[in-house]
Order: sequence, then C-alpha cells, then structure tokens
Amino acid sequence: MKTTHTPDTLTQASLSDIASFKGQPCLSLYQPTHRNHPDNQQDPMRFNQLVKELAASLQKQHAKDAVSVLVGPFEALAEDHDFWNHTLDGLAVLGAPGFFRVFLLQRAVPELAVVADSFHTKPLRNWLQSTGRYQVLALSLNKVQLFEGDRHALDAVVLAADVPQTVTEAKGYEQTEPHTTVSSYGGLGEGRVAMRHGHGARKDEIDGDAERFFRAVDATVQEHHSRPSGLPLMLAALPEHHHLFREVSHNPLLLAGGLMVDPQGLTHDQLRQRSWEVMAPQLEAQQAAWCNAYAAAAAQGLGSENLPQIAHAAVAGRVASLLIEADRQVAGRIDETTGRIDHADLSNPRVDDVLDDLGALVESMGGVVRVLPTDRMPCRSGAAANFRH
Repeated sequence: MKTTHTPDTLTQASLSDIASFKGQPCLSLYQPTHRNHPDNQQDPMRFNQLVKELAASLQKQHAKDAVSVLVGPFEALAEDHDFWNHTLDGLAVLGAPGFFRVFLLQRAVPELAVVADSFHTKPLRNWLQSTGRYQVLALSLNKVQLFEGDRHALDAVVLAADVPQTVTEAKGYEQTEPHTTVSSYGGLGEGRVAMRHGHGARKDEIDGDAERFFRAVDATVQEHHSRPSGLPLMLAALPEHHHLFREVSHNPLLLAGGLMVDPQGLTHDQLRQRSWEVMAPQLEAQQAAWCNAYAAAAAQGLGSENLPQIAHAAVAGRVASLLIEADRQVAGRIDETTGRIDHADLSNPRVDDVLDDLGALVESMGGVVRVLPTDRMPCRSGAAANFRH
C-alpha cells in the first residue's frame, strides 16, 4: 500500500505555528517507535491504543459525530502500512479541527495521549532546540550527502533538487569556456573576483571546476537546509577540500572543526561515531558558555531562575534567552496577560506544562530558547533566563 501520509518537517517556523494555533480541542499523541522489523510490528497496535485513549477523553465533552471527525485522521494513519515501515525512534501526531501534523523524530519520546486547550509541544521543543543536534555535509568531487542527527543517530537528509551532486552538474553554476576565459567568482553579496585560465592550463581548469562546485553546494545547502534548520554544519571531506570549501563558504553555521577524511570510505556508523567525537567538545564548550553568560547576567541582576519572575518578564518581552531543563515538567498555566502562573495537578489531562508555555512565550516575543540536559543546567528550578534590561 502506497503511503498517503508524508511526515511534516519540524522547523522553528512550524513549531511556532503549532504553539500559536487557536482551535480547540487539541489532540497530542506521542510514542516511541522502532526502525526495523520485527520490533516495528507492535508500533501501529500501540498507536491504536493511544488513539482510543484520545477518543475516550473526547467523549466526555463532545458528541459522537464530533469525536469521529477529530480522530478520523489518526485512524487513517494507523492503517497506513507503508508509513509504519519507515518510522524512526519517536512519533508525534497533532490533530485539531482543520489541523493534522505528523512528525518523525530521531529520539524516543514518552508515550502521551492528551486532549487539552492547546497542543503539548514540549517533546517537539526538546527535540528541535536540543543543543546536541547537528548536520554533516559529506563532500567529495563526485558525491554530496547531507546527514542530520545527534550522538545516538545520524540519518540521511533528502537534498533539495538544485544541490549539485558532482563537479559536472555544477558546470552551469558559473559558466566558463574550456580554454582562454575570464571567469567571475563570488556571490551572496560579495564582490566578484576575475580569475584567468590560459590555454591548456588543465590544472587551473580542474581547480576552477572544484571551486565552482563547492560554491554551488555551499549556496544551495545554506538556502535549503542550514537556514531552515538552524543546525550547526560539520564538513566531512579530504583535507584539501576542507581548505577550498572554507575559502568559498558563506554559511555562518559551518563549524570550525570537521572530519578530515574521504566520507565515501566510512560506513554509516563510522560517520556517526567520528562526527560525534568532533562535535562533543564543541557542544560542551557551547553549553558552558551559555551557563556562564547566565551566571554573569544573574550577578548583575539581569538573570533569574525564579519561575514567577521569568513568567512576568516573558509576558513583557524582557527575556532575551531562556535555558530550559529537558526532562522537567511543572504543572500549570501562564496567564499571557499578567504573567501569573496558575499551578495545578500534572495528572489533569487538560493542564499544560509551565516550562513548555514559557518556551513558547519567549519565542513569540523574539527571545531564544535552548533546552539542556539536567546535568548541564545552571539551576534547579527548570529554567534560567537572561533579561534584556
């Protein structure tokens, strides 16, 4: 059976759309899934059970016909056999009147089936804003691949159609003639530089083709993949290709450190292991810098771990950046007019998570939210904020 359910791409923009959705009721379903047979055979059955839990919750307040309309897309997904043969480690399905989104995650998530006045977005926020995620550009002169993941998983990304795959495909990016030419190089707002190739200068032509190829790859990967994802980009390539690619790259997300190796000579698991070895120390330094910045701000009275104080500052648009503990939940709601926190019993299915709401509120006001593991947080409250003033 051909799948009719194409997973949505999780980006900061799509998360903002979900967080700002105003329709009710909002159905949020999360479950861990499996990549391979036979483990994945149990996934659709568990999904069906969670859908039944959603329906039972809806039936307490809605008519039977209305419940059928709301859970219908979930039931159709349960019957999409091809979809269940191509899952990853986690699944998020969100539904509401006129709204249905499906996300595949590279990390397992706790089971959850909840009907509330807003979507439960904390697992998505954790995944999207986790500082452990990155992309790897595996680059050689005859093949381009892009991978995305973290220390646990690294999966291939489908490249945009206009990302050239070989030097030959990039020939048209900046047209040159085969012999005496003046080729114009540059782009993305930079001044253009003329480079001359004399008749028979074969090496110059090869170098020029490689430079043109790398410029094309850099520009298209930045436009279609780096900019939408916001993830750091690691280059895996031969040492001489590192030098040339970095000379022409304009991607601000390109990491200083990379893999100095022909990526075609690595297995998939070797690429994951070796890229994480490069990424881990950079990630630790980045997290330490954020925690140090918070400590410095707090010492000057421009930072706080007090949730009520952070909530009031968030409503006023005063939170410049917010660190949130990944596995912490604080039951309750934030009044988006006053910033007051109404605490409640987390077991109540219609109660939101204060930390989840804080993240959405700070983002809506132009602040930056980062999710850190418990052992990297600079405080014990679950949140640490740097104020603008």
